[in-house]
Amino acid sequence: MTKEEKVLVIQEIKGLLQDANIVYVADLEGMNAQKSSDFRRQAFKNNIAVKVVKNTLLQKAMEQMDVDFSEMYSSFKGNSALMIADTANAPAKLIKEFRKKEATPALKAAYLQETIYIGDNNLETLANIKSKEEMLGEIIGLLQSPIQRLVSALQNKAEAAGTVAEEVVAEIAPVEETPAPEATETPEASAE
Repeated sequence: MTKEEKVLVIQEIKGLLQDANIVYVADLEGMNAQKSSDFRRQAFKNNIAVKVVKNTLLQKAMEQMDVDFSEMYSSFKGNSALMIADTANAPAKLIKEFRKKEATPALKAAYLQETIYIGDNNLETLANIKSKEEMLGEIIGLLQSPIQRLVSALQNKAEAAGTVAEEVVAEIAPVEETPAPEATETPEASAE
């Protein structure tokens, strides 16, 4: 690879990292072409960008960024794949799901919300992080719960009050109707 090609690759990696808040570096070593293709396809379906990179070029690109990725550099050995996502737990879930059938990929390092995780032992932790959508769903559910209970209680109280009111009315006023007294004829009308 020429120096110009390396510069272009570094610029491309920097472009990927520029606005990324979620960066994973995984080890894809030992994956054949078919497995690697399956992994990339699943990543694409989950909106995860995957790029196999040379460790030295990845490190040089990261060194030029505003974010301090230096803790991650020690994990850059062997085959590395850069994974960029919008959902914090998506790459970890993908790796975990893929490893149900295969021994690889393995997590080398991850950068999430200004925190760096090193090593495959953090995979379970990262997979259990709730996404923004999951957190919003839980918050909305928690906020709706008291309102739903209040509405339900009011409806039950109104129904109960209506039933009690009908029973009270039935006890007070018997349903038996008496006909209205008929008007009697006045003496003048009978004189004619």
